[in-house]
Amino acid sequence: MDYNLSEEHNLIRQTVRDFAEREIRPIARELDEKAEFSLDLTRKMGEIGLFGINTPVEYGGQGMDTLSYIIAVEELARIDGSQAATIAAHNSLGISPLLYYGNEEQKKRFIPQLCTGETLWAFGLTEPDAGSDSRASKTTAQLKNGEWIINGSKIFITNGSTEITAGVTVQAITGTTNGKKEFSCIIMEKGTPGFSANSLHNKMMWRASDTAEMFFDECRVPEKNLLGRRGEGSKIMLSTLDGGRLSIAAMGLGLAQGAYELALQYAKERKQFGQPIAKFQVIAFKLADMAMKIELARTFLYKACWMKDQGMPFGKESAMAKLYCSEIAKEIADEAVQIHGGYGLLKDYEIERHFRDQRLLQIGEGTSEIQRLVISRHIGI
Repeated sequence: MDYNLSEEHNLIRQTVRDFAEREIRPIARELDEKAEFSLDLTRKMGEIGLFGINTPVEYGGQGMDTLSYIIAVEELARIDGSQAATIAAHNSLGISPLLYYGNEEQKKRFIPQLCTGETLWAFGLTEPDAGSDSRASKTTAQLKNGEWIINGSKIFITNGSTEITAGVTVQAITGTTNGKKEFSCIIMEKGTPGFSANSLHNKMMWRASDTAEMFFDECRVPEKNLLGRRGEGSKIMLSTLDGGRLSIAAMGLGLAQGAYELALQYAKERKQFGQPIAKFQVIAFKLADMAMKIELARTFLYKACWMKDQGMPFGKESAMAKLYCSEIAKEIADEAVQIHGGYGLLKDYEIERHFRDQRLLQIGEGTSEIQRLVISRHIGI
């Protein structure tokens, strides 16, 4: 067992950390305040290779391993959850289904353009009445004369309505068998007649990332836009979420690291009763617990990434990592605000944004309750 990171992994961490400190931190508060998705930052993240980072070189990606990708997301989330969300959703939910289930023509047609930062791709699973219960989807796709005719809607879709969104992978009902719905995944390109997407506003968190609602009104796409086999929709979507959970875990880990660092710095500088508050045991123990939880989270998340890269089953571990990292992000952000006291409630202090951003992590890509359900099934319950 070797817990040392490779030289490449350390270089990725330092490169992304430097980028996040230099390019993102100075404008993160302003973008959050304006709820503004930044095309400029997105392209810059593309320039340093964060789009398609773990996509094979033959399809235009960087060809790196899962851990490299997770470290990059972690370092972005340490500074800003919004930019981390853009990268995580695009790579895990946008590119991955196309890469793992697309035929060669589909891969070569769609993936290279998604590895540059010039275009984004979305993942159309959640609907107004279908969240944790993904099989409650109502969006339909009927095959007629060599075309899929799609009707329905999606909601809470990251990267779904930006100027550079190129399309979305849509889960739809394509028939019924013995009274059971048949789900399939279909590739929908932006500009398809009847397809529209609107940004959701007034979010509490990830205010500088794009979250969309989508509508499909008699949208016609070629039969060849079927992704994978007909009837494999649920399998494709759920297996995609297994990998996506690792990136949400990385966001929780990175946010926790950032919140801890802010609290540690503040505790060393803030004085009460004639000494820095870090000298008081009650504060020192809070910080010690934070450091411990972060180390435990990082060790297990990296193990789950290693399992994925080794081709081992990792569904249980990805659910555990997502659950634990998102939960400790909540705990650490909350304690970090407590250490800041009243100042932690002001937007002038970064910890306030971290506190808001962490709240999505226990909901997105499967709630904490759903993760416990997934884990319970893996342990034979």
